[in-house]
This record gives sequence, C-alpha cells and structure tokens, in this order.
Amino acid sequence: MTTTIVWFRKDLRLHDHPALFEAASIGKVIPVFIWTPEDEKAYGESEPSLWWLHHSLQAFQQRLDGMGIQLLIRKGNGLEILAELAREFQADAIYFNDRFEPEHRAKDVETVELLRLLGLDVQTFNGNLLFKPDSIKNSKGDPFKVFTAYWKKTLEEYVPVPLPAPDLQGIEETTSTLSVEELGFPFRKNWSDYFHSIWKPGEQGAIEKWEEFMEDALLYYETERDLFATESPAVSMLSPAIAAGDISVKSMWHSAKRVMDASSLPAVQNSVMSFLRQLAWRDFAYYQLVWFPQIVNQPLLTYFSLFPWNGTAEHLERWEQGKTGYPLVDAGMRELKKTGAIHNRVRMVVASFLVKHLLIPWTEGSDWFRKSLIDYDMANNAMGWQWVAGTGIDAAPYFRIFNPIAQSQKFDPNGNYIRQWVPELADLPASHIHKPWETPPALLREANVQLGLTYPRPIIDHSTARKRALQAYNELRKKE
Repeated sequence: MTTTIVWFRKDLRLHDHPALFEAASIGKVIPVFIWTPEDEKAYGESEPSLWWLHHSLQAFQQRLDGMGIQLLIRKGNGLEILAELAREFQADAIYFNDRFEPEHRAKDVETVELLRLLGLDVQTFNGNLLFKPDSIKNSKGDPFKVFTAYWKKTLEEYVPVPLPAPDLQGIEETTSTLSVEELGFPFRKNWSDYFHSIWKPGEQGAIEKWEEFMEDALLYYETERDLFATESPAVSMLSPAIAAGDISVKSMWHSAKRVMDASSLPAVQNSVMSFLRQLAWRDFAYYQLVWFPQIVNQPLLTYFSLFPWNGTAEHLERWEQGKTGYPLVDAGMRELKKTGAIHNRVRMVVASFLVKHLLIPWTEGSDWFRKSLIDYDMANNAMGWQWVAGTGIDAAPYFRIFNPIAQSQKFDPNGNYIRQWVPELADLPASHIHKPWETPPALLREANVQLGLTYPRPIIDHSTARKRALQAYNELRKKE
C-alpha cells in the first residue's frame, strides 16, 4: 500500500484538497505542516494573519486528532524535512498544493526536482485558485492585462467540481511533533479575547460562515456590499479564511452558482454573479503575481517610478493611527487596527487618501496593510494598492480621487460607521458627522467635540489635495 506525505500549507482543510484527496485514494496519508523560511518571509510582520494561522492550525490539528490521525508539525527547510520524513516513514510519495508567492514558487521547483531524484513520486495540485494562473491566456497566448477580458475568458472555462473530504487512513506509528505554540508565531496575546469574539479560524468556522452568508447576504450582495454601516452587513467576513485556505474557493463558486441557478429573480442572479466576479478578481491578483511578480513593490506602469511622492512621515503616522481629521478615513484605519480587517470600499478610500491626498508612496500603505490585516494576502494586497494608486496594468486611473466626505455621505448617510469607530464624534448629527470642521460651534459644544483637541482638524483640505495630486500627475505624464 502506498504511503504518501501530504504537505499542508495555506490549505488547512479536508474538503476540496486535491493533494489530500489523491493521496487518500491510493493509500495511507501522513499529514505534515512545515513553517519554512519562505513562510516567514511571506508573512513578514503580519501579526494578525499569524494569529489567524496559529488558531487555524490548532483547529486543523484537533480535527485530525479526532480522526486518529497525527499532524506532524516541523520548523525549518521544507526540502530537508520532507526528505527526512520520507526516509523515516519509508514514504513512496509527497503531494502538496501549489503556492504562487515568488519565494514559494522558486523553492517549490527546487523541492520537486530534488525529491524526485530521491525516487519519490512528487505531485503538485491547484488547490487554492479557480484556475492555475498559466492556464488562462488571450488569443495570442499572452497573459491578459485587463480584468474584463480575463473575466469573460474564465466564464468560458470550467471550474473543477470541488472534491469531498476523503476517508483517511493514517499510519500506525507516531513520532515527535512540535506544538503549534512552539512555532512561536509573533503576535500580541492580548488580541485573543477580542479577535475570538468576531473571528473563528479554521475549516469548520469558515464553512459555517459561508453557509450563513449564502442564506441571506449573498442574495442582496450586489446592491448592498458597498454599505459599510453595521446595519447592512452584506459582506461575507470570509476574507481571512479564504486567504488562509480554510475554505475552498471552488466550493464557494459552485455552491453560489447553485443558488443562482435555483432562483428566477434577476436581483438574486445579479448578486451572485457579482460575488462570483469577486472570486475571479482574487484569481486575477494571483494571475498578476505569477506573470508580473514585481507587482509586490514596483509599479507595473513603470513611468510611475518617477512620480514626485513628497508626503511626510508625520502624515503617514497620522494616517496609520486614524487621526487625519477625515472621519471616514479615521474610522477605517481604526477598524483595521482593532479588528485586523476593513470594509472593502473603505479600504479603497483610505488607500486613495494616502496616495493622492497625502502623496505618500503606495508601497508605504501596502506595507502597513501587510502588518495590520488579518486577511493579508500578498497577491491581493499588491494588486489592490496598485489598482488604487493607478500604477497597475488594469487600475483605476490616477486622476480618480475618492472624496472621503462624499463616500461617507453616500454609503453611510446616518454616520453609524463613524459613530462606531470614532466615538468622540458619536453625538454629532448625521448632517455634520461626515465633516465636523463645518459644524457650527454650538453643535460642536453640544456634542462635546473640540476640534484640534478631542478630534483633529483635517490634515489637508480636500480640494487643495486634489489639485496638488492632479498637478503632480500631469507633470509626470509630460515627462513620460
């Protein structure tokens, strides 16, 4: 009987796990998790996402324990540890799902080649994307550079049906293994109580959250997903689970399509299609990461390397801490700091504010998000920032500058999102909470707001910032 080592990475789940399914179909399985130098580099200082990984790994280990299967946890060089385990257990094969971050891709190629030289059957699978990035090309055989064309192409392709969780047969022997705690993920322990009140890492938590979303919010996702007030939660809250691989995007795709196919209501069909488009947008991020790996820290529109970024360190710090004087921007940055997450539309607004109002390089914002996001994902983070900054291959043009006041008034007219995250403004009426600097002094006194003391004045005037940004952009285009 074949014995296969299955190397788990950003895919700590049993359902729709191609490497695990194929290994289980041919014999015994030895599940392994290795914290490698490539992982340490990819996660960097991303403490919230390490908190998620820590607890997701614990949940996965407990689930395997309940099945009588030991998860072997190791730390170090992936190639060396896999070779050592193969010798120890006389394994015949090593299976794992692909990773697409540049460091992982390069190391995986080396790992596969050298393990095969040892006589092992080494196979890799597409476990975390709808499509392998190199499988979607235009009519000339080149990568797509516009999402709409990419999206239309994917709709012509077949998303593989998700695989069920297999019946597992483990080996009888056990061996020493590290505990999850011994991996020493660096995150603040004082997060645990609050994070656990809003997040449930692990496969089971992700599946429960997805089923809850499908039954309700998915049905009106298209029309309400941009509303960031708490009374309109038309968001899935699944981005950390997707980023960590706790849930399969292929399973989400097919179950969402079943909802769409079962409904005769155009509104429901449009909402589901809008959600499916977001799953494809995530794939497009990895697509860009594979074809254009410089996306992580270099503008894909290379002329932006000459852009006159001249923002200040003080403004960057005030943006990071949610003290810009713009209530929506500050609410978003404080939500991020408290929860590790930020509503998608607000994410775009705060990013635009940093790059275009403050003329601070998008890489500074990307780095802060890497350190702050519980759903940190290298591909999505890079593409999102390049999109907002106008430096990507299919990005919002630089001259599209989000107005944080108008965005707040449109998508949270009552100001409830601001009241939640900027409580010092909570007593202001809805007509003034979006721009307190225009509030009559008497109303400010009634609301216990002292501009410059209890809440900062705007660090820059919106109209002035907009003119400055457009002037800088126009000068850049002249150089081009």
